[in-house]
Amino acid sequence: MISLESIRIFMRSAETGSFSAAGRALRLSPSVISYRIQTLEEHLGCLLLTRTTRRMSLTEAGRIFYERCLDIAAAVEQAEKSVETAGAAPRGALRVTAPLGLGRRVVAPLVPRFRARHGETDVHLRLSEHLLDLVQEAVDVAVRLSQMRDSTFTLRKVAEIERVLCAAPGYLERCPAPSEPADLLHHDCLLLRFPGSEQFRWTLVDGQETVTLPVSGHIDADDGETLTDWALAGEGIVLKPLFEVAAHLADGRLVEVLPHTPPTTVTLGLLYPSRKMLAARTKTFVDMTHEALRAHVTDQLALVGRRPA
Repeated sequence: MISLESIRIFMRSAETGSFSAAGRALRLSPSVISYRIQTLEEHLGCLLLTRTTRRMSLTEAGRIFYERCLDIAAAVEQAEKSVETAGAAPRGALRVTAPLGLGRRVVAPLVPRFRARHGETDVHLRLSEHLLDLVQEAVDVAVRLSQMRDSTFTLRKVAEIERVLCAAPGYLERCPAPSEPADLLHHDCLLLRFPGSEQFRWTLVDGQETVTLPVSGHIDADDGETLTDWALAGEGIVLKPLFEVAAHLADGRLVEVLPHTPPTTVTLGLLYPSRKMLAARTKTFVDMTHEALRAHVTDQLALVGRRPA
């Protein structure tokens, strides 16, 4: 008889496209994953996955088996969630990802509170400015501050976030403030760079149109808070969510530039897999995080007389 564990391993391998990625998601070694898939194939008497040195894909038999496994997994999941929603406390592992700044300030402090209330849970938090592949990394909850593109995931929106361009008064004394978007091409712009980043192109709203500029600068980093520190030190112009720099704008340490052609907005929200019945641990964590994020954004925007949308 085929075990549910073997089905779970096969499905994760098919979804991530590699034994290594499946192993990371399931906390198993690639050799264990490979052995379990091979044993499953021997039991079924057919090849489920084709392997090359560069990629892995489903065979026709594997595709048919995977579709049947989806039904099995959904039935098991629904049975588990029915027990949870019947009054059992949240339990099990929860994989969470968030941007560095918000993660440190808001999400990380929530974890001990969540665990104090729900001691049968484990929380694995990954903080990064990089947008992780939520399927490949088996993420349960992702805090995102971006233009949302994960259509296969459910979005619980916190707020639409205004962004601003700003710089320290000292920098603007040395380099006169830009009067139109094209002037940014002649300024030191502090850029958020990492593999796959698009932050070296800034898109501003100019009336009913947008203009995208290939800005540049002498220094860049893969940490948004480092960019804020550099802006405060007078190193250049930075593009930031308004709530992240509201305190510095309020006390005059940073000054907004090009206020009439602001950057495009982004969405702050929580992404989680689309399921008919959400695990109690996921729902509870999403509820807590949504409330905390909304409160944090509201408090920060109040410093500059704004409210979240």
